[in-house]
Amino acid sequence: MSESLVVCDVAEDLVEKLRKFRFRKETNNAAIIMKIDKDRRLVVLDEELEGISPDELKDELPERQPRFIVYSYKYQHDDGRVSYPLCFIFSSPDGCKPEQQMMYAGSKNKLVQTAELTKVFEIRNTEDLTEEWLREKLGFFH
Repeated sequence: MSESLVVCDVAEDLVEKLRKFRFRKETNNAAIIMKIDKDRRLVVLDEELEGISPDELKDELPERQPRFIVYSYKYQHDDGRVSYPLCFIFSSPDGCKPEQQMMYAGSKNKLVQTAELTKVFEIRNTEDLTEEWLREKLGFFH
């Protein structure tokens, strides 16, 4: 089984974009959506979005194709503090082609390491990506 697991590299320009995104100074929500270029076996940029809520973000995701998302989220803590966690969200909806799912699953850890992210979440249904879901997930990191 492991021989057939394809781990895709991360495109150089995407690595640079993720590095810059990590140190961005803006305080709005923003997302980098990535996909796999199957022929080149590379994780590449799909879309960059500024000022986007979790609910708007879910509308940008394909229903039947996996995507990787790095999401900078303005998180209001219960005690009034505000932080801007970077979340890695792996969207792997039911109904994807198994080959495609394996390619994404096999490349996820490499991408997470490349982007140096610790808050890693997975959704199986794009409808699950809501503000409540994200706040609940981030609640574990206090």
